[in-house]
Amino acid sequence: MEELKLNQTPVRTSRNYNINNIKLKNITIPEEIGSFESLEIKGKTSSTEITEKSNNMELKYGVGIISKPNVELEIDIKESLKEPLQLDFVLSEQNKNLVENIKINTEPEIEATIIVKYETEKNVQGFHNGIIKVNTNENSKVNVILLNLVNEQTNNFISIENELEAKSTLKYIVVDFGGKTSITNYYSNIKGNKADSTINTIYLGRKEQIFDLNYIGELWGEQSNLDIDVQGAIKDNAKKNFKGTIDFKRGCKKAIGNENEYCTILSDTAKSIALPMLLCEEEDVEGNHATSAGKIGEKELFYIMSRGFELKEALKLMLRAKFNKVLENIPNEDLKEQIINEMEVRLD
Repeated sequence: MEELKLNQTPVRTSRNYNINNIKLKNITIPEEIGSFESLEIKGKTSSTEITEKSNNMELKYGVGIISKPNVELEIDIKESLKEPLQLDFVLSEQNKNLVENIKINTEPEIEATIIVKYETEKNVQGFHNGIIKVNTNENSKVNVILLNLVNEQTNNFISIENELEAKSTLKYIVVDFGGKTSITNYYSNIKGNKADSTINTIYLGRKEQIFDLNYIGELWGEQSNLDIDVQGAIKDNAKKNFKGTIDFKRGCKKAIGNENEYCTILSDTAKSIALPMLLCEEEDVEGNHATSAGKIGEKELFYIMSRGFELKEALKLMLRAKFNKVLENIPNEDLKEQIINEMEVRLD
């Protein structure tokens, strides 16, 4: 099978880093996608218009796999939402291939939370290739909660693209647990003055899972802000690549960009590679980046075990503490409990 080169970094780095893209073999892209009829929409109100129509989903970056969609949604949020709008996709034997295009538009001055959850029924070998585009209007505040809980027989690809107008706030919470191979490309075009873009991600890999995270932010507006925070853990033979790029464009005076990624390694055979990058065309800006990896501290582990916890339970407690910053921002208690249960299973 032909080798796929996906998820290119916006700027090429030395080949020695082995992170400019991810090269995949033995990935089957279905020739016939078929229909998908396992989507449940919750929390829809009269202030939200959801239409099924073809969207222009051209991407500046993206994962790099082009498939004809079997779900196309345009969501126009006209007023603030008191309750989250939730889209639940479940891949099943009858709906094993999902290729969705979702476009979300907001009116000025609104506040809204959108939850998108992906799951797979047991033992289904699924395929997911999605695109989500979010356009925030002036002074709007939008939260997007993205939950990847598919099984480890499913290949998962998702491309995210955002455009932020002046004084708008867009916050992503991402839980990235599922997929035999899980490839994510995230791009924010922060073009408005005082626009604020934040992404907080947790990931958890085990067995032979592969994660490739490519996060890109371009700051154009004056006093704009970008904050990337990624926390994760890998065990067994899992592999994780993280690529984070903050790009200060000319004219973004007094813009601030921060990125931080930390990987907890739970086995000697798990592998983590990280590449944080700062690009700059403007002088009056502030940029910070940090990335690191390590094992759980022996002193902390000993302290918890001295309180009567076995090793496995102590590890779970410490990882949950690291992930709490993300979990506490999930407004739905049932979803939060589901995520915690997934953590328990994947750490056993």
